[in-house]
Amino acid sequence: MDPSALAFLGAGLGAGLVALGAGLGIGKLAGPAMEATARQPEATGDIRTSMIIAAALIEGVALFGLVICIILATK
Repeated sequence: MDPSALAFLGAGLGAGLVALGAGLGIGKLAGPAMEATARQPEATGDIRTSMIIAAALIEGVALFGLVICIILATK
């Protein structure tokens, strides 16, 4: 098998895993945040702020993973 074909295959699998991981991470973040908001509505602002910061960090890691996949595919 051609090495460039393997690079494309690896990049495609890596991009899929990155998207799956980011989705699972944000899902595990949002569920408890919604429960916490339902239990303590007066803390909604603090919970929302913490959730947005954590989601941004998860998305940053996902973007880094996708960039690595693109770099591997174009080498």
